Amino acid sequence: MLRARVNAQLRRSAPAKSDRLELDGFTFDFSRLEFLKNGTPVELSKTEQRLLRLLVENRGRTLPRGLLLEKVWDGGEFVDENALSVAMRRLRAKLGAAPIKTVYGVGYVWEVGR
Repeated sequence: MLRARVNAQLRRSAPAKSDRLELDGFTFDFSRLEFLKNGTPVELSKTEQRLLRLLVENRGRTLPRGLLLEKVWDGGEFVDENALSVAMRRLRAKLGAAPIKTVYGVGYVWEVGR
């Protein structure tokens, strides 16, 4: 209960983020759920969309596996950690040359300045 209140307060106080982002030949429009790779549409599942959004909004910062499980799978308590690896593999396959890197033993990062 306390966690929900804290998260709600953080959402309210956080600065508004743009839902459209252009990075390294990719265009991500999270409000319209349109994702382009060099102008070509890319179909992403809801899980892949959530994962992608976390990575690009926190680009340059390594996101731990536990945090990704919690945010993408609403708590992640009943999700096998392998689900994250599978979702990441599918996302990378769909995006191709996206700068998503594995930080072994920690999590994943969208690299900047590549």
